[in-house]
Amino acid sequence: MTNNTTHRVFGLDLMRAIAITMVLCSHILWIYNPNDGIIRHLFALFGFLGVEFFFVLSGFLIGRILYKIYLKEDFTSKIAFGFLKRRWFRTLPNYYLVLLINSIITMSLGYSMPNFGLYFVFLHNGFFKMSTFFPESWSLSVEEWAYFILPFSLLLFSLFFKPKNKNRFFLIITLFLTTLFVFFKISYQFHNQTTTLEEWNVSLKSVMIYRLDAIFIGVICAWISINYSNNWRKFKVSSVLIGSFIMLFMYFGMGYLRILPETCPYVWNVIYLPLASLSIAFFVPFFSQLEMSISFIKRPIVFISKISYSIYLLHYSVLLQLFMFFFDKEKASLLQLHFLTAVYLTTTIVICYLFYRFYEKPMMDLRDKN
Repeated sequence: MTNNTTHRVFGLDLMRAIAITMVLCSHILWIYNPNDGIIRHLFALFGFLGVEFFFVLSGFLIGRILYKIYLKEDFTSKIAFGFLKRRWFRTLPNYYLVLLINSIITMSLGYSMPNFGLYFVFLHNGFFKMSTFFPESWSLSVEEWAYFILPFSLLLFSLFFKPKNKNRFFLIITLFLTTLFVFFKISYQFHNQTTTLEEWNVSLKSVMIYRLDAIFIGVICAWISINYSNNWRKFKVSSVLIGSFIMLFMYFGMGYLRILPETCPYVWNVIYLPLASLSIAFFVPFFSQLEMSISFIKRPIVFISKISYSIYLLHYSVLLQLFMFFFDKEKASLLQLHFLTAVYLTTTIVICYLFYRFYEKPMMDLRDKN
């Protein structure tokens, strides 16, 4: 998404700010780590939801961009690589610098980095569970491969089928890709009949090949928003209600009904993740049309949205890892833990802003000049 303020959509900034706040809240559990309680369960859920919000939002944004390019121009490999070049300027400089920082910290602390080379091509969690090194990078593999697969699928299938209706063809290919990666989850289910929540989390939820459909569901949202714009506006409130109902069932009803990975593995392995993406997709019509003119509300949300990618990359493996290495929480009082949390959050915001201001934004400005 462009960082030119005149083109920003407040609702999407709010969606991004909510997502990164959720992820931050989930990792604060490393500081407090209560054994039980509603706050712990809620914050753990936030970590899952935050990343899922990012997936659908990313699919929606890149879907709108790619769809318009695909319709307007003769879609060639040059156009496809031009699209990727802009995405890579946005994502790769940050990622590779933080990967380098993480590797230096990890080696300095005496930890190992299994499959380190695969991190450079986003295959460290491509087909199997990843190591504990740079764990939050699992979602970046999903996004980067989605950015690559969609345009080149359009290019490849266009060569074979010569579509007369490019609008419909874009939707067909996106639906095909969504179905394909849901099918991979069905394959996982056949080979993993039972599982625990912990195993599900690392072997399915965080593995790229099983998660790409989340991005493509966002792309389908983009197609609907352009082709059915009147209904997109008309049903934005009722759409939120549907999404809220699905979420309530998933995160409260399923627990009440004891629909667990151990008792209902098919539901968790095949249905749960696409349903989570679908529930979030129902929120996109509302957020994509939400505007705000009150500056003291708008400015901090836009600020957090702008630095959200830097926060995502730096807040956990770099900043929180260092905080917890130099601070013994086992000997700390509750007041000290509160103070540590406040210092950690403040430090995260300041460092991530500096990272954005002096590295991420110049890279995006360089992209816009090319």
